[in-house]
Amino acid sequence: MFRRAAFAVLALSLMGPAACAPITAYSGFQAIDANPKDVKAGVDTKSTVRGRLGSPSATSTFDPNVWFYIDQMKETVAFKKSVTTRRDVTAIVFNKDTEMVESVNQYSLKDGKLIAFNGRETPTRGRELTIFEQLLGTVGRGSGLLPNQDEGVPGTRPGDRR
Repeated sequence: MFRRAAFAVLALSLMGPAACAPITAYSGFQAIDANPKDVKAGVDTKSTVRGRLGSPSATSTFDPNVWFYIDQMKETVAFKKSVTTRRDVTAIVFNKDTEMVESVNQYSLKDGKLIAFNGRETPTRGRELTIFEQLLGTVGRGSGLLPNQDEGVPGTRPGDRR
């Protein structure tokens, strides 16, 4: 009996740290054969970059000649919210006329900025009902329990139940 209890305690003590080990998830551009950092300004063109790296993760909203290759790593521990531990962004800027690479910029998680979103809501017309007005607002309007209550009322279809 003592041996079984000791074995159970030993097994649980060994599994405890494994349960708290972080789960790592990779997302975005995965550099397998080529790395976006290896792109050379003045040497590579759009076609060579696309041939070597594939399609970009994103393009600039206002300038289609800026390509972004983005990859990130997130870690999740137990039931906690996942945390981004690494993010690499490579921005490749092309010349509009010659399609040659003008510059290659590297950004990391340290270069990011937090943006505070506005949580306010747009007001709507009318007034808000209290909980009692909502609960008692349908009293006297009929509950729909009686069959064919609205039959013959203009705007209703025969057999329509609401």
